[in-house]
Amino acid sequence: MISRCFKVLVERGAQATVEAAILLPSFCIVVLLALQPVCVRYTQAVMEVAAAQGCRLVATGEGTDERSTRAFILRRLTAVPDIAIFHAGGPLAWEVDYGGEGEAGRFVEIEGWVKPLPVLGVFVGAFGERNAAGDVRLRVRAAMRPRPAWVKGDYDAWIQE
Repeated sequence: MISRCFKVLVERGAQATVEAAILLPSFCIVVLLALQPVCVRYTQAVMEVAAAQGCRLVATGEGTDERSTRAFILRRLTAVPDIAIFHAGGPLAWEVDYGGEGEAGRFVEIEGWVKPLPVLGVFVGAFGERNAAGDVRLRVRAAMRPRPAWVKGDYDAWIQE
């Protein structure tokens, strides 16, 4: 009786080992496939917020210089972890461009690179532009007018009415 129970346990243990050998790598691949888009979306969300806040600063902050504006935007981008699957190149690798004139509005454009996980490296070419290292480009742009189109005249005339 004991040897028969032991035999059944060994057979079931071997079956569980084979199932685990098949399911565990599959599960890891599914987790990795879900992890990369989450990391990229988080980075894009932080970039969008930093671009919008920077655009507001550019549109309303007449006394700010170029260095302080760039520092403001880069400080907002420190919310992105310094890990290659979030942002490749370190905290100073962000490309920030801003400008615009008059009533046409102001803009802020932020560009960065994300290193895809090895599992997704094969598919990354279909999702975006790649550099020589295989990183994927992320780019966001925010634009805003300094004031609404319905506001006529300059600021002094507006507050006197």
